[in-house]
Amino acid sequence: MSAVNHTKLNFAVFLLAGIPGLEDIHLWISIPFCLMYGISIAGNSVILFIIKTDPSLHKPMYIFLSMLAITDLVLLIVSTPTTLGIFLFNSREISLDACFAQLFFIHSLQCIESSVLLLMAFDRFIAICNPLRYASILTLPRIAKMGLVCVLRGVAVILPLPFLLKQFRYCRSNVLSHSYCLHQDVMKLACSDIRVNYIYGLFITFFTVGLDSLLILLSYVMILKTVLSITSHTECLRALNTCVSHLCAVLLFYTPQMGLPVIHRFGNSSSHLLQILLSYIALLVPPLMNPIVYRVKTKHLRARIIRVLVK
Repeated sequence: MSAVNHTKLNFAVFLLAGIPGLEDIHLWISIPFCLMYGISIAGNSVILFIIKTDPSLHKPMYIFLSMLAITDLVLLIVSTPTTLGIFLFNSREISLDACFAQLFFIHSLQCIESSVLLLMAFDRFIAICNPLRYASILTLPRIAKMGLVCVLRGVAVILPLPFLLKQFRYCRSNVLSHSYCLHQDVMKLACSDIRVNYIYGLFITFFTVGLDSLLILLSYVMILKTVLSITSHTECLRALNTCVSHLCAVLLFYTPQMGLPVIHRFGNSSSHLLQILLSYIALLVPPLMNPIVYRVKTKHLRARIIRVLVK
């Protein structure tokens, strides 16, 4: 009877976790986290401000960059409260509904960011492979429709996850592995059969990150083929240079995104710390580094930022 009663238990809250083994210095760890959050928010906000206020930057490339900055900002807003709550105030409790809402927004925004990176690859493909039709293909109404499709796809593929998780009962443990909620972390705590979530999670990974990364790779194969056909060495390097910042953004986003599900599903107990570090990298590094990369490698954007700072 005790075993039956135990399986019927359902927790009212989850307990989030910081970095295991370093609980005594969580307050010190919060300092670099606060710095990274502050720099990320300031960097993306500056890019949005410059693009919005400078009419010469109202071009497809910079509009897509502003979409990326907005996505990064919202992702930071969603993940920051629980992370800093743990490191600063040791506030670990989160209700089930709040946890499901947070994982919905985190995964949706990551899908949207993947789609935006694909659109940016398409932008570079048109600019290099078909420059004469660039302005006629990437019109403002068409860009707006592309952005709307990105948002709808991200919401549509992730929306079933909270409802699937809500059907489960959680009786094994209520302690999560991260300072925010992730689908693959929460579903492991369920006593129910999670095969549907497991299969659907794999489908989401392949349909979003996997498909987008494959299409981005295909775009760059076509770009490289076009660039290598250019006889002028200077023009060839100039064309490739316009892709460097986007390639950096792609590597920063997809490397941890592809590694984290693999470690979650096939890793053992010794890789637990690696899971946690990789999850922080996946959430913090792209919003932190994207503004820096684009400011360093994009001449026009860098010039506008310097002009504003000098004023």
